[in-house]
Amino acid sequence: MTIDIALRGVSFSFGKRTVLSEVSFSVPSGEFLVLLGPNGGGKSTLLRLILGLLTPSRGTLSVLGMPPAQAVSRLGYVPQDVGRHGDFPVTVRDVVLMGRRGIRPEAASQDASRVEMALEQVDLWAARDLRMGDLSHGQRQRTLIARALCSEPAMLLLDEPTASVDAAIQERLYKLLKKINDTMTIVMVSHDIMAVTSCATAVACVNEQVFYHPRGEILPEMIQRAYGSCPVELVAHGVPHRVLAPHRAEEETVGRNSHETPRRGPSGGDGGA
Repeated sequence: MTIDIALRGVSFSFGKRTVLSEVSFSVPSGEFLVLLGPNGGGKSTLLRLILGLLTPSRGTLSVLGMPPAQAVSRLGYVPQDVGRHGDFPVTVRDVVLMGRRGIRPEAASQDASRVEMALEQVDLWAARDLRMGDLSHGQRQRTLIARALCSEPAMLLLDEPTASVDAAIQERLYKLLKKINDTMTIVMVSHDIMAVTSCATAVACVNEQVFYHPRGEILPEMIQRAYGSCPVELVAHGVPHRVLAPHRAEEETVGRNSHETPRRGPSGGDGGA
């Protein structure tokens, strides 16, 4: 079995604050790993370590059989929060072409064909001359996925690619990512249960430590170990779902306010996917 990512005793700190502690797990080639966990638990930090943007304080980390800094040119990365700077006057084609930066010079002649292939893969070739500010949120997400694919990566890393989009767009993005997973390993940060049920072949709960499970399902003991005794809400189909029992104090509060209606999930669509 080929191992694409291997961590052994990896720890990382920002100053005196420990973000990740003694993390050890491996990601086989072809896996779709979903990283779950609370905000501030270390999920994005873990991605940055894999990308070589950060260096472990302790332990060893290899990506595609080499140090992350050497493997970065073979990694595709889709960051979170794509809504910023949406009014910048750049076209879809231009953004995707940015993924070719750093590609070996002899491959530069393939830039136009690779851009077309990447946009066809995410069903956006017809929108190639539109400006990013004219796209829906879901279309911008797919543009950034195309940019990552344009670099011809061996692995794709995504940081909450479906944040702030509605359930229909999430479902379309997950179908796209599942298809991409046929040809490469994917590691994705998410708070969405649908990501696990739709795509995952493995799940890791991240909260300073990492609790890895080599199947695409969420077990109560995994959530308990990752989140502790705090109540946890993940999102499925746009609606928050409680996956752990509340604190005793919270139970008393709920009992006193039993007339309250459940909190509704985000409903904001973006007009298209």
